[in-house]
Amino acid sequence: MIDVERFRVLLEEERGRKLALLKALRSDITSVSLARQDSNVDDEHDPEGTTIAFELSQASALLEQSRVGLEQIEAALQRISDGTYGICAVCGVGIPDGRLEARPWTPYCVSHASGKQ
Repeated sequence: MIDVERFRVLLEEERGRKLALLKALRSDITSVSLARQDSNVDDEHDPEGTTIAFELSQASALLEQSRVGLEQIEAALQRISDGTYGICAVCGVGIPDGRLEARPWTPYCVSHASGKQ
């Protein structure tokens, strides 16, 4: 039997971390964008320009990754509320505790984690 409350706490803690990270990343992107607007940066010819473009690209990728992670956490919390947490969304078999320990937001058992079956 899965200790749903323990996983709820883990998911809520992770949600808090993701929300803080999203806020920080948005702030970073805004700061870099404002700095870029206030300067005469030519990304193609200025050695610092590629750094600014890289920073924006990396922060944007991390923002998207964190946003997707937050959606997965929210979906897992909803499954807890619905009473379906810990049950594979594909085959309906219980997800092993070890898998839930590693990825508490997963909706899939090990067999269906890759999406190939």
